[in-house]
Amino acid sequence: MSKWLTNLFRNSIYALVIILLEPLLLILFRLRVRGKEMLDAKKEYIIVAHHRSYWDIPLIVIAFGMRNRIQFIAREGLKKNPIFRPLLHLFSTTIDRDNFNGGDFRRVLKTLRKERLIGIFPEGTTRAEARAKTGVIHFAKLAHKLILPVHLKADGTYPPHYPFRFPRITVSIGKAISLPELESEISTLPKRSSERATVLTERLMERIEAT
Repeated sequence: MSKWLTNLFRNSIYALVIILLEPLLLILFRLRVRGKEMLDAKKEYIIVAHHRSYWDIPLIVIAFGMRNRIQFIAREGLKKNPIFRPLLHLFSTTIDRDNFNGGDFRRVLKTLRKERLIGIFPEGTTRAEARAKTGVIHFAKLAHKLILPVHLKADGTYPPHYPFRFPRITVSIGKAISLPELESEISTLPKRSSERATVLTERLMERIEAT
């Protein structure tokens, strides 16, 4: 299948998923979207958000709409779920989160260079105690993409309490920032690369919270 036909197929499936999901999420979460004007159709972004629930992905997809197809970086283990597997195949690049290796790195880098919008959850898991990993910083540097902070604000308990207690969700899209701009917000950066990435990741997560 040619690249043009592949993109047409993926865009069509993506649009269909949104058409099917949007009414449900609007009802369940009374979804509101703020900051969509921050998106520039000519620019490329790494979309970064906290990961608190599996609902995060469809909520972000709906917030960005049909014309902004997002390719997510996802955990390989999710492919075991037969419901998720087809969508993961089309709209994600999967990695081994616990044993990230050179092959994972090359796949992500290839995706970053090919896709306009990349979705990454720095924690890599929905566990509340998980700390954000530094991959976004490294990939933003290598791919020269802007980082776009996104905050899912819940008015109520989130993840939701089933079957009836769904919170009102507002997806807030912040102002995109380049890696040099993020660096300029910190007065003294460590010289060691690993420590530098950790400090920058912490600052990025603060930006998400403030969005």
